[in-house]
Amino acid sequence: MNRTLFLFIAFLILGAGVAAWYLSRQDDKTSLLAAERSFAVKDTAGIYRIFIADRKGGQSNLERQNGYWLFDGKYKARPTAVNNLLDAISRTEVKYKPPRAAVPAMVKSLATEGLKVELYDKRGDLIKSYYVGGATSDERGTYMMNADAEEPYVTQLAGWEGNLRFRYNLVGEDWRDRTVIAFEPEDIAAVSVEYPKQRNKSFMLQRDGNGFSVLPFYEINAQSGRPVNKGTAEAYLVGFKSLVAEGFENRLPQRDSISRLVPFSVVKVKDKTGKESIVKFYPVFYEDGVDPKTGQQLPAPAVERYYADCNGQDFMMVQHRVFGKIFWAYDAFFE
Repeated sequence: MNRTLFLFIAFLILGAGVAAWYLSRQDDKTSLLAAERSFAVKDTAGIYRIFIADRKGGQSNLERQNGYWLFDGKYKARPTAVNNLLDAISRTEVKYKPPRAAVPAMVKSLATEGLKVELYDKRGDLIKSYYVGGATSDERGTYMMNADAEEPYVTQLAGWEGNLRFRYNLVGEDWRDRTVIAFEPEDIAAVSVEYPKQRNKSFMLQRDGNGFSVLPFYEINAQSGRPVNKGTAEAYLVGFKSLVAEGFENRLPQRDSISRLVPFSVVKVKDKTGKESIVKFYPVFYEDGVDPKTGQQLPAPAVERYYADCNGQDFMMVQHRVFGKIFWAYDAFFE
């Protein structure tokens, strides 16, 4: 009887141990599965570095600075591009687990054309690493797989349809900030706008105590005898708060030849600390068209865009509808 009782107790203890071991294994599997399915890092404020690499050797490195992101260690990153990326990082979720038959093709796609993404915190410790592949046939899902996982998943952003890869797969200048001129109006000390072919329109605006003085850019031009219209200078300076280009044209084959032309305008802005921006604007002319009905030559359209040489460094394309507000004439400031 004692032997039977002993065996019974031993069996219960062994059974409890096996059950505990089995349940712990199930917990481990559940945790592992949850980790494989987890792509989002909801607290993007804790991300201080984003590294993205493609299979061809291309790399993008984004680092958080004081109030902005830096691209490749020297260029201010474009806020829209970074915000779209952070939105994807924080909200990516699994849409569905692909059927077993589709997995080999997905893994091959990730291996040959996937993007490796690494997220780091302020101390430089790795937060998360995963791969971003191509899109499903309907472009509503994106193949993704965590770095330590064995299974890929189809992911999405709730409430948004599209290929998430496009938010990661920017190249070079696509990441760069396109701001040409950005000064707070109250920080501007002086502005000069030169029109080499319209000298009488050129001017210099300077902060003078609590007011402003406006003078001809060229000494040969006579000064206006009228007083500066109250509030006009302040209204003009508001236009310099944020002037953004359409895109970069640094690789334009005609860049050197265009830069040797006489510019339409040269704009210089200096703030109270001495920081200065100098931008030369060259109008983009298109060839005259021909009326298909009459065969007569049509006049060239009004200038809609300019090439902008920014501080002798970047060559950019800008739109007149954005920059036209700073192309004032000397007479516009007076009563």
